[in-house]
Amino acid sequence: MGSELVHRDSPRKILVRAPNWIGDAVMCEPAVRGLRSLFPEAELTMLAKPAIAELFIAHPGLHCVLVYDDKAVHAGISGKWSLAGMLRRHRFDLAVLFQNAFEAAFLAWLAGIPRRYGYATDGRVLFLTEPVAVPNGLVPMHQVEYYWNLLRPLGMAGGATLPALLVSADEDRMVDGRLTAAGIDPSDLIIGINPGSTYGSAKRWLPDRFAEVAKRLVRRLEQAERAHVAVVILGAKGEESLGKDIAAQLGGRSVVLSGATTIRDLMAVVKRCRVLITNDTGPMHIAAAFGVPVVAVFGPTDWRTTAPYGQERSIVREAVDCAPCLLRECPIDHRCMTRISVDRVYEAAVQQIERASGLSRLSSLSGALRSNSNQTNLLSGYTVFLDRDGTLNPDPGYINTPDQFELFPEVPEALARLKRAGARLIVVTNQSGVARGFLTRDDLDAVHMKLQRLLDGAGVSLDAIYFCPHHPDDGCDCRKPNRGMIDQALREWGVNLDRSYLIGDSVRDIELAKRIGARSVLVTTGVVPSQEAESLKASGSAPDGIASSLAEAADWLLSDASKLSIQLRERQVAHP
Repeated sequence: MGSELVHRDSPRKILVRAPNWIGDAVMCEPAVRGLRSLFPEAELTMLAKPAIAELFIAHPGLHCVLVYDDKAVHAGISGKWSLAGMLRRHRFDLAVLFQNAFEAAFLAWLAGIPRRYGYATDGRVLFLTEPVAVPNGLVPMHQVEYYWNLLRPLGMAGGATLPALLVSADEDRMVDGRLTAAGIDPSDLIIGINPGSTYGSAKRWLPDRFAEVAKRLVRRLEQAERAHVAVVILGAKGEESLGKDIAAQLGGRSVVLSGATTIRDLMAVVKRCRVLITNDTGPMHIAAAFGVPVVAVFGPTDWRTTAPYGQERSIVREAVDCAPCLLRECPIDHRCMTRISVDRVYEAAVQQIERASGLSRLSSLSGALRSNSNQTNLLSGYTVFLDRDGTLNPDPGYINTPDQFELFPEVPEALARLKRAGARLIVVTNQSGVARGFLTRDDLDAVHMKLQRLLDGAGVSLDAIYFCPHHPDDGCDCRKPNRGMIDQALREWGVNLDRSYLIGDSVRDIELAKRIGARSVLVTTGVVPSQEAESLKASGSAPDGIASSLAEAADWLLSDASKLSIQLRERQVAHP
């Protein structure tokens, strides 16, 4: 079905059927936001199992979350009939089925929803009015992209964005209070350990190795950051004894929360972690959605499809012939897990923390940087040029109303950090939608007013926004990678290009940076996915840095500026 057919009679009430597993639901979250951007005027209601409903209960893109409790009120044929009746009363006109099972399509049909849209899986084609062909399985596709690509026939454009989750300030305070009662202060650093897996024992790394990694990280963080460090052990019901066994081996401050958290509690606890060491589990994806550094030990499952999105370098795995086997129990010697040493996981954790901090604070070589940790004026005199779509905000296509515009969750704080360090912030964005007739300049002004309003909440103000409204075929000098917008900033702001950075999500942003002599950071939140970003290092389009989010880009930029400052001082000392 083409996007023309969908938008000719745009749906007013959409039912979104969520996946059933926590990890899958988190990986589906970008597509949920994408659906909202496609139909900004529609009422979006999600139908989900209880745990998934809890995960999405505060999602800003949803009007309502309905619980599908197939263990109680919706069990059996009568329960399904009752659920279908309830859905029928909502009068949905479109069902988008991210859940792949036959049952999802059957329930939508039973509820009388006239348009039923989803992948043609599990023998359910007869119950779908708009079946979508399943992607070619010859090339492994990440689940985030699998869900995102389901929306392409509806008009979705661009690459998948990073998953993002929200907890409220009250939920943060509640968890802080609970941890304080367990002896962990709000100022303490937390190492998260998630040693279990509800999928089966084959996915579990060895408990004593989890404990050893945690002990080493506690020592290193305490020495490097001169802070109190505690370990929080997470897990599902039934994994309490596993958590207690690991806690007994730690010898330091720890708390076992296995089987003792709601989904919302779990989200808030994971958000507090400095790093999460985990098997391939739902909490792994929750951590990635909050931007928490992850170290994920993979054995029988396919890292290519379920790695924490945006943190692919977090994976630790042993390349054995039998993996990925996708088995719940190992029929042989569990070599995919037993061959993964404590050293490998520990080193991966150190690298993840360093990457997230941007200042290599755990490195023995970081003394000079730590002495320069006061970053108040570090970027004084610097200009940071920022791309817009795919860098600051998800890029669903041509954004022509403020309702379609939202920032990536980490953006306001990342920009606030750059601003506090003294940087001038200037957005440079191609907006050919004006020339193509998809939006007017007034529409664009309204979107940029919302951008400024969203940043105001974090105390951030942009110094300028420049845009190119021309068609790519017009041959203008302002469309990136041409430098017209930069030259305008030079005239109006006296920018020093020797003290400039450019952060963007596309190769043309990096090419522009090279043309003007600025240092560049490529973020993989837009059109260049992380899988392709590394390959740019071998080409003429290589950026100076690669980051999985604007927060990580800010970390890299501050670290880079610190290093440049140190090098300059060293040259001044050597050649006074």
